[in-house]
Amino acid sequence: MTYLEAMSDSSLAHSALPAWAEHGVPASSSPSSLDQHLSSGAVRVVKAREHIFTAGDARTHVHRVESGAVCLYKIMPDGRRQVIDFAFPGDFIGLGCEQEYTLNAQALEPVRLKCIPAGTLSRMASRDPSLGLKLYEAMSRELAAAQDHLFTIGQRSAAERLACFLLALSRRNARQGRNPALIVLPMTRSDIADFLGLTIETISRTLTKLRSAKVIDLEQCTLVRIINTALLERLAAGEASI
Repeated sequence: MTYLEAMSDSSLAHSALPAWAEHGVPASSSPSSLDQHLSSGAVRVVKAREHIFTAGDARTHVHRVESGAVCLYKIMPDGRRQVIDFAFPGDFIGLGCEQEYTLNAQALEPVRLKCIPAGTLSRMASRDPSLGLKLYEAMSRELAAAQDHLFTIGQRSAAERLACFLLALSRRNARQGRNPALIVLPMTRSDIADFLGLTIETISRTLTKLRSAKVIDLEQCTLVRIINTALLERLAAGEASI
């Protein structure tokens, strides 16, 4: 799935989006050496629903999403899927110190990536303490976001989980200069359900309830308009119900 500052200033804390989307090192604030390597790095284009990498593959590259959206997930031994994160433009995927990728990364729509060899990034971090610190801080925030997400799917109701998810996407839009009230969902209901620990039916039913309560409007199946942000925030905080 992150990762963001969106939820850090409220009781919602990082409950919905991936740590790089919420807290990561955006390209604009990364050290110039990293920007230079990325600007000259290889470009990879991946079709919708194709995998960028799968768990167990050798970790050869770190990728920055340039356009599109990516679903990061694990498959349980019994075949069930748990979506861990969603990655959006500006987010990095494939970071870590392991020799293999630990997650599956699947394009939700056509995705364009910039790639940097993992070994190159490691050497850059060893030579540049400021880059190493930024990567360490970003991964620490990613871990904190994962812990908050675990709390969300373990303790919050379906309406609270979905409200947190929509608010995180809304606040991400606001930070990037886009309309915070208009949310495009590149992921399916199944993806959202597997991220929030709910069933597809519960996601659809809860969206319908939010629409009936005039909290949101579903202009299309992939387009959500927030009508009542204040009530959505109260729902996410467990201070209201529908």
